[in-house]
Amino acid sequence: MRLTMLGTGHATVTKCYNTCFTLSEGEEHFLVDAGGGNWILRILEEENISLCSIHNIFVSHAHTDHVMGVIWVIRMIGQLIRDGKYDGILYIYCHEELSDDIREICSMTLQKRIINMFGDRIRFIILQDGECLNILDREVRFFDINSTKMKQFGFTISVKEGSRLAFCGDEPLKEQTVCKVKKSDWLMHEAFCLYAERDLFQPYKNTTVRLRKLVRWLRD
Repeated sequence: MRLTMLGTGHATVTKCYNTCFTLSEGEEHFLVDAGGGNWILRILEEENISLCSIHNIFVSHAHTDHVMGVIWVIRMIGQLIRDGKYDGILYIYCHEELSDDIREICSMTLQKRIINMFGDRIRFIILQDGECLNILDREVRFFDINSTKMKQFGFTISVKEGSRLAFCGDEPLKEQTVCKVKKSDWLMHEAFCLYAERDLFQPYKNTTVRLRKLVRWLRD
């Protein structure tokens, strides 16, 4: 499995793209979030990732810097479906409220012939906390990160036999979430550590040494 970073940085960056990435198995790609706009299309082209090889998208939460690029991906894949250039079904994984948000934005901004594909060639998979699904022939377990701001999900995925990657979203890791990601070999997270442990890990003075300390703590 291959990891490709498509963007990074906080919500209002202007010199780079917002956080999103792909996990790839062969020629098939699992898109995790899609950043804040149509720049996602250019980045996918630069990385030689065809929209025709994206059949699974996970959207963690409704902030604009994570969700707005999804609208563009839906639009472009919808056009490919219409033109007979896209095989199979596009699956979009998210929690129920976020599904409603994405559908509403699409209904206001996209053509009806694309909206009419919802439920058929474009399907929303409503996630439940702890739900386990198969994506790219890998076990993916989704979980609620227990955000106090906006409902948000993360996931773990088996990247190879005996190894696991965890994606925890972009809020500080809460105690009730630690058990869901502990002993992961890879940690994808926009927040560096628990806010209560900022003195231990000193996230505002991040160094490789402190990052390794955090990784060891998660594995133990």
